[in-house]
Amino acid sequence: MSTKPETPLLDRVHVPADLKKFSDAELTRLAHELRAETISTVSETGGHLGAGLGVVELTVALHAVFDTPQDKIIWDVSHQCYPHKILTGRRDRMKTIRQEGGISGFTKRSESPYDPFGAAHSSTSISAALGFKVAADLGGHSATGHGDAIAVIGDGAMTGGMAFEAMNNAGHLKKRMFVVLNDNEMSIGQPTGALSSYLTRLYSEAPLQDFKAAAKGAVSLLPEPFREGAKRAKEMLKGMALGGTLFEELGFSYVGPIDGHDMDQLLPVLQTLHARATGPILLHIVTKKGKGYAHAEHAPDKGHARAKFDVVSGKQHKSPSNAPSYTKVFADQLIKQAADDQRICAITAAMPDGTGLDLFAERYPSRTFDVGIAEQHGVTFCAALAAGGMKPFCAMYSTFLQRGYDQVVHDVAIQRLPVRFAIDRAGLVGADGATHAGSYDIAYMANLPGMVVMAAADEAELCHMVATAAAHDDGPIAFRYPRGEGEGVDMPERGEVLEIGKGRMIQEGARVAILSFGTRLGETLKACEALEARGIKPTVADARFAKPLDRDMILRLAREHEALITIEEGAVGGFGSHVAQLLADEGVFDRGLKYRSMVLPDTFIDQASPKAMYDVAAMNAEHIEAKVLNVLGVEVLDKRA
Repeated sequence: MSTKPETPLLDRVHVPADLKKFSDAELTRLAHELRAETISTVSETGGHLGAGLGVVELTVALHAVFDTPQDKIIWDVSHQCYPHKILTGRRDRMKTIRQEGGISGFTKRSESPYDPFGAAHSSTSISAALGFKVAADLGGHSATGHGDAIAVIGDGAMTGGMAFEAMNNAGHLKKRMFVVLNDNEMSIGQPTGALSSYLTRLYSEAPLQDFKAAAKGAVSLLPEPFREGAKRAKEMLKGMALGGTLFEELGFSYVGPIDGHDMDQLLPVLQTLHARATGPILLHIVTKKGKGYAHAEHAPDKGHARAKFDVVSGKQHKSPSNAPSYTKVFADQLIKQAADDQRICAITAAMPDGTGLDLFAERYPSRTFDVGIAEQHGVTFCAALAAGGMKPFCAMYSTFLQRGYDQVVHDVAIQRLPVRFAIDRAGLVGADGATHAGSYDIAYMANLPGMVVMAAADEAELCHMVATAAAHDDGPIAFRYPRGEGEGVDMPERGEVLEIGKGRMIQEGARVAILSFGTRLGETLKACEALEARGIKPTVADARFAKPLDRDMILRLAREHEALITIEEGAVGGFGSHVAQLLADEGVFDRGLKYRSMVLPDTFIDQASPKAMYDVAAMNAEHIEAKVLNVLGVEVLDKRA
């Protein structure tokens, strides 16, 4: 039996302007259809579910009230943009989302005029909205006119300091713009809903400048049953007034909180704000992540990121694997190290599940710190923990650690503080695409004096690197590892401390040496099997360290082979560049060594499977084989001929 939902109203929507033909009651029904369509789509494709379900009504209301694409809606992080994409002409392509050649799982400027600003990292939307508004007022693009700018930001993203920097600037400039604070952590009880409904009527009837005064006096204006019985509503009102004061001090007129799932509240408030606003407005709405799909609502992560799943049961379709994930290996080893060392603590920035620190927190809650979406603060916090005698492990995705780079340089590296950086999601990550690819950490970490940089070739090596980091007190140290399952190698019970700056030989061969840094080692060994069938047996080594380099091993490989190839899952400027500098300094090139470096190409690679992305990067086994044959001058017939 087909699970495709019936969507008679949604079938009439091809562009957001079509929503203006609907009555308010029809818009409410449309929201129900849009939610069902979103659930159906993600069940077949996988992807971000809970965030989109939480803003279905808001998405409909914004597109119904504002005039997109002239008015700019900027979704913070934008993993909640699936309903937005369905309403903006991409419904027929939703089954391709996050797939090779398909549409992005985030907003993307090149994809649609309804995506005015690309996003995938948090806390950027208010800055972008202000920029669009100022550009419009200054006559940037003639087609832009004087359209409105609306930033939709979650309460989590609001913990990022950049959001408050933008609000401070926006309040100073006093431009008409809108910030919708989507608060999906606060539950909505019946009294609060009743109070919100009453305040909504006040808002729709009162001039905009009277909103704050009306909110403060609302308790005395409530009907008798509410005044006597709605204790929680009064507490909510008190919190609203205090919260509103903060935003008012930043120069925003504060409105809310209102029920973000109640179209009877959303529509009149947005219509009033659209008609009367003259300066910056913050609308505080309360929503529920995963709203309308019980399996998402009750999930620990509220259905944030899911594999394909069965709509009825909610069970996800995941491919079985005998190998543990790198993330879990890291967490398990860190727990073992922490059992013997009370100074070990773990820090992450709003990603406890993604980094495995949720497991560490279960065992050592007092030594686990989630600083929120605040990577800059997180790095400096770690620096001071280290200065105070602790052993902090700063666990962040490669692409998120970029946001704290100034702090890595100034607060950690210059002071030679022993912060341990556990860099997850290194290399190309698949469906999330370029915004989440860990392409640059080798280069930006290895360029820093005193920084030790390691990369695990497999999950057993990761065990050793966790132990090495725990034992290293002479300055900062970083180790990187990819997303997903390991190679399936035999695992040690506990990692061993590695000698800093020493690699390992994997196999001895002749003529050409391949020096791998990271998990391309597995692809390298596959390439060697094909090469040996041609009578060529390369020497293979695992560098383990990009900094400090194993000088003795590298110079030996260069001295004993006619060609040397390095390979890494990072951009130019990283491991291969450091090896080339060493070879140049030692005059090795003067003796005729042929040197090649395989790195990620100088481009942003769109989403696909990791294997397909590494095909684009020309870094899979067949590409390594071809590189060896090319450097040795072996002519290879084109297999397509």
